Amino acid sequence: MKFLKTFLAALLAVIAGSLLTGIMWILVLIGIAGSMESTKLINPNSVLVIDFNEDITDTPNSNPFQQIDFRTMEVRTSLSLYSALRAIDTAKEDDRIKGIYLRMNGSGSVSVTTLEELRSSLAEFRESGKFIVSYNETYGQLGYYFASVADKIYMQPEGGMMWQGLSFNIAFYKGLLDKLDIQPEIFRPTACKYKSAVEPYFLTRMSDANRRQISELTASMWSTVTEAVAEARGKDVAQLNKLADNLSIALPEDAVKYGLVDSLIYEDGMNDVFASYGVEKNRKGEYEFVTLGEYAAQTIDTSNLSADKIAVIYAEGQIVDGEGAGEEIYGNTLAESIKSVRKDDKVKAVVMRVNSPGGSALASDVIWREMELLKAEKPVVVSMGSYAASGGYYISAPADVIVADRMTLTGSIGVFGMFLNYGKLLNNKLGISFDGVNTNTYSDFGSAVRPITSVERNVIMRSVDKVYDRFTSLVAEGRNLPLEKVLDIAGGRVWSGADAQNLGLADTCGGLKTAIAIAADKAELGDNFRVSEVVEAPEGFMAIFSAMNAQIRERSLRNELGEMYTQYKKAKEILSKNGVQAYCPYQLIIE
Repeated sequence: MKFLKTFLAALLAVIAGSLLTGIMWILVLIGIAGSMESTKLINPNSVLVIDFNEDITDTPNSNPFQQIDFRTMEVRTSLSLYSALRAIDTAKEDDRIKGIYLRMNGSGSVSVTTLEELRSSLAEFRESGKFIVSYNETYGQLGYYFASVADKIYMQPEGGMMWQGLSFNIAFYKGLLDKLDIQPEIFRPTACKYKSAVEPYFLTRMSDANRRQISELTASMWSTVTEAVAEARGKDVAQLNKLADNLSIALPEDAVKYGLVDSLIYEDGMNDVFASYGVEKNRKGEYEFVTLGEYAAQTIDTSNLSADKIAVIYAEGQIVDGEGAGEEIYGNTLAESIKSVRKDDKVKAVVMRVNSPGGSALASDVIWREMELLKAEKPVVVSMGSYAASGGYYISAPADVIVADRMTLTGSIGVFGMFLNYGKLLNNKLGISFDGVNTNTYSDFGSAVRPITSVERNVIMRSVDKVYDRFTSLVAEGRNLPLEKVLDIAGGRVWSGADAQNLGLADTCGGLKTAIAIAADKAELGDNFRVSEVVEAPEGFMAIFSAMNAQIRERSLRNELGEMYTQYKKAKEILSKNGVQAYCPYQLIIE
């Protein structure tokens, strides 16, 4: 009888395991299938369509589960920025592609700096003599900034357009913490008055310093938008600001009147537009369209496979301690990737694409050390994405050259520490109290249920001050700047990429393509090189299963919280941080 029970239990386990394995393989195949664009024949007289139906991401997707919405079992396609840029460059020389149609009605996600880099590539595409036209029902401000690169801009007669300037809002939680009897313990060097990540937890509004930096940061980004639009549309910046100040663009007719849109037509009218550019219809009497994703899937890197390599390493997400894979940058894991590239004799130069608000100061220092060792052997260029701030700048500082997009958020050279004391919450609200014994005076140092003593505060502040001194010294050394100047522009202050170049925190403004070109020049490779992208992927069944579960939970939260999801993420990030942090909470969101 015992044998039978054991046998049946084992049999049940085998069946259950087989079913689970089968399901997982099906999901893997779905993900792989979804990550591959269907092969489409590209005929002569084709028009390349950029519609943003796919997510355009900084880092290439290495996890097939990442593209599956497990709530709906739908596959969401994605395209890496490098692939998108390479596709546009190829289309410029491809005789089958007559021009580009910007039809930005897709549901994919794209960052502000990605728009900036795509727009720059489209400007180069126009130099080939091929056309770019744009059509949409409505244009948001940053969407219009992107569309302004087109030769002609069209809009639906009953559509709309936003043109009112940029705004930047911050949520403050002090009132909530007071009601819950939670006391935040803040540790910030006196010099770091701009390090505002902790302000929402002890203030109810922006400090004067923070208001000043956010005002100048937003103004710099708006200047980038207006200058680009003014140049493209033959306007001047003062006129564009006047239109925004007066809310002059209220109706579609206003957009035409003030020269921001060329004509109001229905989408079927675009057929006449394509005909005017000499695009011929196929045998069925239809125009041939190919999406950016479809075209990129067939854009093959024709460089010599035996040629020397420029490695592109991706550092995307918050910086955390330890090893792992996922949405965060794990200090030891990234350091190991840098080390392996350093030891690869075929790699002659390295571009590190940084898209990070920072995080753990310790993990940032682990990465910094490997960057220093790499720089001693090979040219290193940093390409900054949406943000490379605080710890993101810490790991960038050793590079030979730093390239930032004009709308990159960077700098934030500063540190902080924060702990929350939940003692009164538990006692006053829930009736829970604590008691215990210590072998030494401060054995319970770091407890979250009692206030921090003056001695403990001094110990923590010594650590915070030490990290700040090291951070500023490393920046001075890496950027070859006097320490006094670094201290003057540090203090936790956030800068736009355009301002960072003027201050010496970045060498030039440009995107990933610019960084790769500089790396090739530094390594004296000419045109004979190939780009090798280094991407970390989850390993093993449990790592993939864990990533899948995390994705399901995150998407459920996004749906439940709606517009509050962004604020939830920011609060979660800051409250989950232990130890000394080099972190910047800001990011410009496309609206």
